Amino acid sequence: MLRAGLGRRARLRWVHLVLGGALLMPYYLLCAVLVMVISRNVNPFISLAWQLAVFVLAVPVAAVTGLVPLVRTLEASAVRWLCDVPGERLAERPADSWDARSRTSLWYALHLAVGGLVSALTLALTPAALLLLTQPMEPPHEADDISWVARLRDGGVAFAPLAGLLLLAGLIGVIAAAGSVLARCAPVLLGATPGDQLAAARRRATELAVRNRLARELHDSVGHALSAVTLQASAARRVLDCDPEFARRALAAIEDTTRDAVSELDGVLGLLREDGEPVPATEGAAAATAGTARGTSRWGPVEATEPVEATGAPEAVGRKLVSDTAKAPALPAAAPLSPPGAARHGFAPRPLLALSTPTLADLTGLLDRTRAAGGTVALSTAGPIDLLPPVVSREAYRIVQEGLSNALRHAGDVPVRLCVTVSESEVAIQLENPVTGVRRAASGGGRGLRGIAERAALLHGSSSAGVHDGVWQLMARLPLGGV
Repeated sequence: MLRAGLGRRARLRWVHLVLGGALLMPYYLLCAVLVMVISRNVNPFISLAWQLAVFVLAVPVAAVTGLVPLVRTLEASAVRWLCDVPGERLAERPADSWDARSRTSLWYALHLAVGGLVSALTLALTPAALLLLTQPMEPPHEADDISWVARLRDGGVAFAPLAGLLLLAGLIGVIAAAGSVLARCAPVLLGATPGDQLAAARRRATELAVRNRLARELHDSVGHALSAVTLQASAARRVLDCDPEFARRALAAIEDTTRDAVSELDGVLGLLREDGEPVPATEGAAAATAGTARGTSRWGPVEATEPVEATGAPEAVGRKLVSDTAKAPALPAAAPLSPPGAARHGFAPRPLLALSTPTLADLTGLLDRTRAAGGTVALSTAGPIDLLPPVVSREAYRIVQEGLSNALRHAGDVPVRLCVTVSESEVAIQLENPVTGVRRAASGGGRGLRGIAERAALLHGSSSAGVHDGVWQLMARLPLGGV
């Protein structure tokens, strides 16, 4: 019991109460001045009744200050450190709704009122208790002018220390009870309101949606490029001795493919970076001139060419790469994130993935790169694919890209039939390829198909994938009204 009243937590709660009393003093003095101005013959500092009246008047005036949004943050911080209330039970953000502000105002009034009473009791009872404790050691004439001490002396000086101890014990009990009451009320009045909880849930859902979006972009762009680099390197290694020219061109294609992958990865990391710091101009200039960079290898000088994505059997890809690499177009350039003229101030544009994502208008380039990687793709289209809404067109492009990548990665050099149909209400994508006798082990964990399903679901569409009569079929439908 003594530890609960005199322990560290009790002392900190007493400090919190005294701070409340100190915060009440400006409002108390203001109301006292108003009382003296209105009633010129009244001195509110002499009569205890008037002091209580001024106190009752000052608490509602102080409650108005609690409507300031930042008060909740400051009070929650004080409660967390001084009242030993867990931080997860208190709101961290300023009060941005009237429900939160009204609760904060009520808490502020309660804190100042209880703190004012405890401060007054501390100032009044502590000297009185000390005086009673020292009465047996004082001469009789020293305290004759104190009426209540004189009355106590009439009953015997021996009872004075006991009365002093009782006063101190009562004061400690009142302080402990008041601190406990405030600690229990704090989570209710300073905690998250239902509106705050709903807003936090929405923020969490938004963060998860952004994370899923970035994961899909990384899988469909950077993951696709890394798969291409792996198979291109394997093809170059197998024909290194018999066809050094092809090996050099394959290495150049690997260089371009990895450069584009780094560019898209930089865009994703730029979205994740919270501080939004720009890229130094030297770094941007190096990236801008990388497209014309030349290097040397053990086979002689190598000039960077357009990227080639090789995803099939290395032997089948080899000769196809030599004949078709030159036809493969470059990936579309990333749009700058920095404002115009940023380079003059020492910063270069940062590529932003969300602004550089290709659309179905770039489908020809994707097919050229797929054919250069050894695949055989037959395309049939119906409807104006160039006039689709940008969001639908971007998601459709990613679905087609993932479907072609899966076909080359898992089925090898097989003919692929792609059909894109645009109607008045939707875009239908159908991709088919024969299933070979020996299937390669899947290493992606189904993330590609899951990403396709998520992209379709975001636009209120649907997707399906599976084997039917020895043919792998991927179908996706994206409604035009789903954006």
